[in-house]
Amino acid sequence: MKMRYNLKTFSIFRTLPTFGLPDFSLLSDLRTFQTFGLEMDNIEQYIEALIFASEQSIRSEEIIYCLQSAFSQDFSEDEISGYIQNITNKYHDQQFAIEVVKVSNGYQFLTKKNYHQVISLLQAQRSKKKLSQAALETLAIIAYKQPVTKPDIEQIRGVNCDYSIQKLLEKELIAIIGKSEALGKPILYGTSILFMDYFGINNINELPQMKDFTNNTASIGEESE
Repeated sequence: MKMRYNLKTFSIFRTLPTFGLPDFSLLSDLRTFQTFGLEMDNIEQYIEALIFASEQSIRSEEIIYCLQSAFSQDFSEDEISGYIQNITNKYHDQQFAIEVVKVSNGYQFLTKKNYHQVISLLQAQRSKKKLSQAALETLAIIAYKQPVTKPDIEQIRGVNCDYSIQKLLEKELIAIIGKSEALGKPILYGTSILFMDYFGINNINELPQMKDFTNNTASIGEESE
């Protein structure tokens, strides 16, 4: 499985944990926007900036919310889609090392595949807190078996998974998605939006088949029979 790299070093805003609209509490007064000298002629550039500034993929409705708050004017989803298509076409040119990709029902700037090898060297150099093998195996089980409970995960791995699950929750790669109807109603775990962003997929159905996954040299966990 190849990862798509998002190399942004900062973000103007953070999305809420509930994956709702961005938290614009610091920009709630529209007079703040007026000091920036916003111009309607540059709508496409503002959309481009929003996509770039968002750490995770940004949905059309979030873009519409931002623009309507800034300009006090309505924007349709068709308008926004047209602007995004223009931006996508612009970065499709070979002179750019990044591109706009639709991920998790939103849009995000990611580096093009041609540059993944050299970027992976940078990622490896800077990565000081990698997931342990145990956490990777736990993540693989959750990804392919979700929704799944901790007892089910531990039955597959044969060891206690408390620490691995806690680490995956801290890194927001998995999420609590409900409770099982089984005795004791154990918590159900599934992968998060961030997980899909990280691996450059739109939904879980795009995960490689298990046999392909285990044959990959970069596979997560031990090779299954």
